[in-house]
Amino acid sequence: MKYRHNSSLYGFFSFFFFRSSIFFLITFILMSTTTSAWAKSTVAKSTVVKTTVANSARLGGDAKRMTFAVNLSKKVAIKVFTLAKPYRVIIDLPEVKFHFPSGYGRKAKGLVSAYRYGLFAPGKSRIVIDVKHPVLVTKAQVIDVSGDKPARMEIILVKTTKEKFTLNQAKQNLGKGMSSQKPETKKPASKTKTKDATSKEDPRPMIVIDPGHGGVDPGAIGSKGTLEKKVVLMFSRRLRKQLLATGLYRVTMTRDIDTYIPLHDRVKIGRRNKASLFISIHADSISKKRRRRNSVRGSSIYILSNKASDAEAKALAALENRSDIIAGIELPESQNPVTNILIDLAQRETNKLSYMFAKLQLKQMRGAVKLHGYRTRSAGFRVLKAPDTPSVLLELGYLSSIHDEKNLKSPKWQKKMGKVLLKSIEAYFTQQVAVDPY
Repeated sequence: MKYRHNSSLYGFFSFFFFRSSIFFLITFILMSTTTSAWAKSTVAKSTVVKTTVANSARLGGDAKRMTFAVNLSKKVAIKVFTLAKPYRVIIDLPEVKFHFPSGYGRKAKGLVSAYRYGLFAPGKSRIVIDVKHPVLVTKAQVIDVSGDKPARMEIILVKTTKEKFTLNQAKQNLGKGMSSQKPETKKPASKTKTKDATSKEDPRPMIVIDPGHGGVDPGAIGSKGTLEKKVVLMFSRRLRKQLLATGLYRVTMTRDIDTYIPLHDRVKIGRRNKASLFISIHADSISKKRRRRNSVRGSSIYILSNKASDAEAKALAALENRSDIIAGIELPESQNPVTNILIDLAQRETNKLSYMFAKLQLKQMRGAVKLHGYRTRSAGFRVLKAPDTPSVLLELGYLSSIHDEKNLKSPKWQKKMGKVLLKSIEAYFTQQVAVDPY
């Protein structure tokens, strides 16, 4: 029997095998890609370094001896040292997430009057313990995780005399503080640079926004527990967005995260960016005693002056200038008298421009937002001391007022205040061009 070629049957099988081959090829590629992606994902997950978490803190002891203990998710290296004027114990450690309940550290006990915690710099956290008397740190250790027990940081403080405290500080400065680990030989870490927004080719004015406080320094605390450092950062981010949307200005911020920036560094950021205007953003608060007697609230604006315009402005400047102390920074020594005279001469001209903007801002705020007083105020704010940068400090309101606290947290109110600032800034630079067109 002769074989008879069936072309239709041949075509069917050819098509079937071709389609099957394509199917298996696609399946193989997909499986390979999925396996590769899974493998990469697994490797990535295994190499992720988790941030250390501080779950709880405890103070134990009396007026002569105190133990400060913190539970940590893992063992870390710490550095402990003391500062005077006022007396403080500083604990530096790698970046830590503090999962403490609201209000932790505000109650006094024994030797300790209060303590604060937060991000101090990228990759670095800090705890600042305020003590009522000179103390010696007799123990500073971190015990590793053991079974079900978490890692535990333990600091023991013992009351001492001023003389012994001073002697210990001298030794501390030589030894660079008490550390929980042996010193390592490392290359000096490069300093964290603030991203500048300067450009030689860009003629637009540079505006530097300075959200006050941050990190270990919470600033004022509202009647409902609102932290100044958080609301001023929220407002500053919104203001930056509003300014950039106009396309008329270049904008940078002294901080864009919840970290602390020393006061002199804030001034440096403004000068380094050759700011045409420096605006420091804050929110005030008053004592419970004054809060009961009158409902102090509203926005106000300040410029620099060696002599305060009034007692309240003087008290506010003193409070804001303590920011570095609160963050555990030793204040710099006074400058040379000749240098101070030269800086004062330069500041006189700059202050005229600061006053010009403050008046325009006050004019725009009238009728738009609640005001605390109807005049520009002044005091010796350290953050406004750039000799060549027009600088103002804007107090958005009083966190001790229920009404202001509600406004300060409101995106709608923040946007409204931002628009008020936009009008003031536009009027200021328009007036600047009119005064000096070249």
